[in-house]
Amino acid sequence: MIDQARPVALLLARVALGVIFLVHGYQKFAVMGLAGATKFFESIGVPMAGVAAPAIAVLEVAGGLALILGAALPIAGTLLALDMVGAIVFVHGASGFGVDKGGYEFVLSLAAGALAVGFTGGGALALDSLLRRRRTPAGATA
Repeated sequence: MIDQARPVALLLARVALGVIFLVHGYQKFAVMGLAGATKFFESIGVPMAGVAAPAIAVLEVAGGLALILGAALPIAGTLLALDMVGAIVFVHGASGFGVDKGGYEFVLSLAAGALAVGFTGGGALALDSLLRRRRTPAGATA
């Protein structure tokens, strides 16, 4: 029973996390604008904010899409987790743990979730798994 539910649970987790990252990246483009995101990054002391802000915006959009599709999961999961470590260091860490006080609780859970999904194969309908099956000759074991 658990083995049958696992692929669906991973699919749901992958899509939920992917949507969160996608929306956060999209906001840096459409809501804040890259100039606003850069200004914010400068205000919190992110080095090379003019490069970092657009790079993070692209990472969150592309990484979110990768999670949703189940593509390049180890790479996307690792990069998104590192993104969240940066959010802890530069934004949330000084506020402590609790999200209610602006702490790192939420971004830590996003980092952990991105890593977990990134290294589990992604579950049902993950492109990584579908492509791996197509490349494996019939009768061969992976």
